[in-house]
Amino acid sequence: MHPDDRNSSQGAKIISLVRPRFGQAAGIPDGPLRLLDQVRDLLRARHYSIRTERAYVGWIQRFIRFHGDRHPETMAEAEIGAYLSKMAEGKVSASTQNQALAALLFLYQQVLGRELEWLGNMVHAKRPTHVPVVLRRDEVRSLLAHLDGNVWLVCALLYGGGLRLLEAVQLRVKDIDLDRREVIVRRGKGQKDRRTVLPGLLVERLRAHLGDVKARHHADLEAGAGYVALPEALARKYPNANREWIWQWVFPATRTYLEPVTHEVRRHHLHESVIQRAVRKAALIAQLAKPVTPHTLRHSFATHMLEDGYDIRTIQELLGHRDVATTMIYTHVLNRGAGGVRSPLDR
Repeated sequence: MHPDDRNSSQGAKIISLVRPRFGQAAGIPDGPLRLLDQVRDLLRARHYSIRTERAYVGWIQRFIRFHGDRHPETMAEAEIGAYLSKMAEGKVSASTQNQALAALLFLYQQVLGRELEWLGNMVHAKRPTHVPVVLRRDEVRSLLAHLDGNVWLVCALLYGGGLRLLEAVQLRVKDIDLDRREVIVRRGKGQKDRRTVLPGLLVERLRAHLGDVKARHHADLEAGAGYVALPEALARKYPNANREWIWQWVFPATRTYLEPVTHEVRRHHLHESVIQRAVRKAALIAQLAKPVTPHTLRHSFATHMLEDGYDIRTIQELLGHRDVATTMIYTHVLNRGAGGVRSPLDR
C-alpha cells in the first residue's frame, strides 16, 4: 500500500471504489483503479511535480476523513465549502487554504468529471501582501563568510543569479555554461525554462567543483554505478543518458541509493534541507537580526539589481516571473517607484 493510503479500514474501503470511466477517458488501461491512484495517474499524466502530487493526495484524504469517510461522489459544493471554511476558522494561512481548494477542484473537475457551482458560501482566507526580507550588501557578505564548500557555492548562485533553492540544487552539468557565464534553469516554477547570469566570481570555483564531481562520477561508473534520475520521457527516449556526464547533478549527494524498480545505483542531488540548515546557522553566527532563509538571497539579488539601475523587465526575465507585477514588489522594498520618490519633507 502507498504510504499516503494508510488510513482507517473503513476509509480504505471507500477510497478503493472503482471508477472505470476515468481510466477510459484518460487513456489509462481499464481495471480496478482506486480513487487516489486515479488522482496520482492524472497528475503524472499532466506532469505535475511529485510535491504537488503528495500535497493534493494529502488534502483529498483529509477532506474525506473530515466528512466521516464519505466518498467524494456523494458530496458536493456544500461539503467543500464547510471543510475550507473550517480551515479558515482555524487560522490557517491563505496559501494553505488555496492549495486545499486547488486539490479538491482537481479531484472533482478532472478526476470525477464534475463541474462545481460557485462556492459562494465558503469563507475565503485573504492572502496578505508581505514585503520580502532583504539583506544589505554587507549582510550578504557576512552570511556567505560563515558558509563554505558546496553550501557556499549554492548560496552564491542564489544571490548571484537570483535562483530559487530547488532550481539551484537541481542544476545539471549541461545547464552551466562557464564560457558564456550563463545558467539555464530547466522547468522552473510554472514549468518554464529561463536563462540567468552566472557571476564571473564563480566561474573558476565552479570549474574546479565540476572537476571534482566528474572524478567522482568516473569512480561511480567503474564501480558499476553512476546512474542519475531523468525525466520520464527522456529516460525512455535516451535509455543510456542516465550515466552520461552532461546529465549528472552539479551538486550531487554524498551517498548513493538503490532505485527499487530498475535496481540502478544512483546519486540524488544535494537535499535542500542541507542548505536551509546551514543558512539558518550562519545567520545566527553572523547575528543578522532578520529571519534569513535561502530564498532571502533571491530577494536580495532582485533588490540590489534595482539599486544598480537595471530595469524591471530585465529583472523579471532573470527571476522567471510570469507577471511584472510580481517583480514590482521589490520597488516597494526600495521605498520608491520606478522613477524614484522623494519625500517633500526631505526637500
